[in-house]
Amino acid sequence: MRWEGNRQSDNVEDQRGAGGGGRVGLGRGGMGIGTIVIALVLGWVLGINPLTLLGVLSGGEAPTSQATTAPPPPAQDRLAQFVSTVLADTEDVWKQQFAQGGSRYQEPKLVLFRGGVRTACGAGQSAMGPFYCPADQKVYIDLDFYETLRVRLGAPGDFAQAYVIAHEVGHHVQHLLGITGQVEKARRGISQAQGNALSVRLELQADCFAGVWGHHAQKARQVLEQGDVEEAMNAAARIGDDALQRSSGGAVVPESFTHGTSAQRQRWFMTGLKTGSVQACDTFSARSI
Repeated sequence: MRWEGNRQSDNVEDQRGAGGGGRVGLGRGGMGIGTIVIALVLGWVLGINPLTLLGVLSGGEAPTSQATTAPPPPAQDRLAQFVSTVLADTEDVWKQQFAQGGSRYQEPKLVLFRGGVRTACGAGQSAMGPFYCPADQKVYIDLDFYETLRVRLGAPGDFAQAYVIAHEVGHHVQHLLGITGQVEKARRGISQAQGNALSVRLELQADCFAGVWGHHAQKARQVLEQGDVEEAMNAAARIGDDALQRSSGGAVVPESFTHGTSAQRQRWFMTGLKTGSVQACDTFSARSI
């Protein structure tokens, strides 16, 4: 991926030295996390929506957001530079897309943390993987996750890493469009299986939005290099619910899926990448996902 020398975002907060790590609980309405192993099974890495864990989509009350004065990451931190550049690229793409629709894009913040972090959605841990909190409109990531992505999940490559950021920014776009709120309301009073099915469509749409970013970034700045698309498709395959359940040694239980199968995640990412159309990402109206 061609990213060096491109603009970096000013919306990155470095909380890695804030001392937010350790054993932290979740806000009211969320699910408790015991060990790191359990968290890896329940967290984003193994297919459970972190918003469900944090209680946002399950109707839990989120604690009041606290203002932060975290500094930007140090200039010599290459990986932080990378995510700052990817975030800036998503800003450029979504500003244009919102402007074409007659509205203004509100840029999210991206928070770098280590171990644990307090958010307006509750307290999160690195083992949950990257996540988006709509209550404070921030994307949270422990950069050590990329080592997990490369080594444990077998999904190396800078465009695979960029796909992760673009997916979480896709959740921010959903929040701005009111989609997240509609799903939150729809989940109330329905069964767990029905709620999971809604989560799958929400996650697949975020995958599609990540593809929309890739389409327009390539069109405007030619960011893709040979093999980049394959990296993203491999990452999408590795984090499909069916693949993750198989790799964890358990049975594949479709009713428990919250992100979609490997094939579904690949298909919706490619839909966004090929069309560059937000309208093409309507997973909620699609008869088949």
